[in-house]
Amino acid sequence: MSSCFPPEKPISVHAAELISMKVFHNNPRSPITLTEVGKTMADEKPSMNASQIQITTGDEMSRGRYSNMMLVSHSAEEFMMEWVLNSPSGTHLVSRIIVSPGHVRRIIAALTENLNKYENRFGPVRVVENTDQAFH
Repeated sequence: MSSCFPPEKPISVHAAELISMKVFHNNPRSPITLTEVGKTMADEKPSMNASQIQITTGDEMSRGRYSNMMLVSHSAEEFMMEWVLNSPSGTHLVSRIIVSPGHVRRIIAALTENLNKYENRFGPVRVVENTDQAFH
């Protein structure tokens, strides 16, 4: 699949666009570099790979978030995914992501592809069915 961006120039995307970019370009060899807010690409170590995707992020966001539960709801126009941390101190909303139905399809395709690659490398993922989400 051809890219709509010149191959010799790195591009910057928001994290929310990353999955669609990865699926759209379908280039698993394209590395992703996070650049902290306040730094320019010139401040970062230059890369030899011309198809690199640059993502600008703040320090807090670059640390990532842990979630052990997800709630999903939808309307005709959008899906809302609420990433939640269920802990002994209570249930806490970690992040709420709202996307279009088309983007949900791309997310599912990207997750399916990466889960297949993971299982091919490390073996099947064991799913533990647990209806009791309380800590004891």
